[in-house]
Amino acid sequence: MGALADWITEVARELGVDELGELVDPEVVEPLVLDMTRDVAHGVARPAAPITAYLLGLAVGRAAGSGPGERELAEGFAERLAARAREKPRP
Repeated sequence: MGALADWITEVARELGVDELGELVDPEVVEPLVLDMTRDVAHGVARPAAPITAYLLGLAVGRAAGSGPGERELAEGFAERLAARAREKPRP
């Protein structure tokens, strides 16, 4: 495991969400969040990337258990946000 994967595992444990399985699996989390934040940073503004990641977490947490699996929900939200960011013209 690399440093980033170790960090994801450590933070999930610290926040008490390590039992969420694949939602906190570094192999899922890393590309999901990094790809989305990259698109937001390049399409909107760099400071928008961590704020969007935070909002994504709130949305997934709020919607969990209300339909599609949580992983699919997180992927869908992240993809929609990344696509929206790619469409935004840079100022």
